[in-house]
Amino acid sequence: MMLKGKIALVTGGSRGLGRVDALALAEAGADVVVADILMDGAEKTAKEVQAMGRKSFAIKMDVTNMEEVKEGVVRIKNELGSVDILVNSAATLDHLGQLLEQRDKLWERDLRVNLTGTFNCSRAVWPYMQEKKWGRIINMASVAGTLGGFGQASYSTTKAGIIGFTKTLALEGARYGITCNVVCPGIINSESFQFISAEMRERLIRKTALRRPGEPEDVAYAIVFLASDKANYITGIVLNVSGGIELFTF
Repeated sequence: MMLKGKIALVTGGSRGLGRVDALALAEAGADVVVADILMDGAEKTAKEVQAMGRKSFAIKMDVTNMEEVKEGVVRIKNELGSVDILVNSAATLDHLGQLLEQRDKLWERDLRVNLTGTFNCSRAVWPYMQEKKWGRIINMASVAGTLGGFGQASYSTTKAGIIGFTKTLALEGARYGITCNVVCPGIINSESFQFISAEMRERLIRKTALRRPGEPEDVAYAIVFLASDKANYITGIVLNVSGGIELFTF
């Protein structure tokens, strides 16, 4: 098992991609702490991890609250050990509208959750990874952060910011054995994909070179690889798990 003996923290692990990420890390041998503000879902995911024979518990964590994040990371250290692998998956994805329709409060919320939340969690685990001289931080962005997204000004901006932030962490973490990478999903067959109209889903699929949506596991297995020793010499990359949606297709 690639991740046996490692302790992973997955934010946004109550549902969607975060849940699948947590289960994939457990499948690879890691003990997994599931962090979210939605405790019912987080506890359910933790129980699924436990059923796989791994240590796990759910923790309530508002990633926008630095003190709450720090307290959570200390609790993990006390109960399991310090975090080896951080997957920043907590995000908002429900603020849609062209520029003049963007709402100020939701713009600020998206910045706090998606970008500042990634900053807070990374900062909280950083000293422990420095001390160990080993760490893996995998941040979730999106092809919207590299290509833009029509009607997604706040979401695209935060995901682009995560890419720049991760590259900086990769530079700063290298001397401590900490690698930091970004995974950019494209069209993934997740809960949020089902919320959009059938017409829009078909249009997005046609723009994807493989002509189909990806599955959550496609993203999760990329994360497992980046968290493992098989990716020792990989840092600062932007890994598209996108079916080629960023390619020119016709």
